Amino acid sequence: MVYIMLHKPEGVITSASDPHKRPVVLDFVKDIKERLFPVGRLDYDSSGLVLLTNDGKLAQKLTHPSHEIEKTYVVRLKELPSKTALQTFREGLKIEGKLTAPAKIKIVDRNKNIARITIREGRNRQVRKMCDAIGCPVLQLKRVSMGTLKLGSLPRGKYRHLTESEVKECKSLK
Repeated sequence: MVYIMLHKPEGVITSASDPHKRPVVLDFVKDIKERLFPVGRLDYDSSGLVLLTNDGKLAQKLTHPSHEIEKTYVVRLKELPSKTALQTFREGLKIEGKLTAPAKIKIVDRNKNIARITIREGRNRQVRKMCDAIGCPVLQLKRVSMGTLKLGSLPRGKYRHLTESEVKECKSLK
């Protein structure tokens, strides 16, 4: 089994292939001989941690909503949310007619409108839609962790193999 953490740049599709010939995450691991696939999605306009593997069982564990694996993002917002908007965000809010699970949001840099957001779901463009719903559109989004995996200082467009202990931690998640 192969377990790879990739720092996906913006402008790359989180897929094994693209009919429109746009860059895909597997373009960054052409030297890996095994057939890999991305675990979950990270939208075209976002950067950050993407796990690539050939372990379907682990992929299911990390992506199925029942496991509630936390994903954390650092986002730059067009403007900072009000205290009321922050509370609404934390309690869960309606996007596309469905209530989101409670989420964490913390303003980490007021001067640059930077927030840290943690969700346990993985709906399509969820963080962006939640921020839009409170009137604070996302200008930039980067996933910095998934479960116990942390992107750390891995350079954009580069990858590394997970350590044995990281694989064990992922497999031990509920």
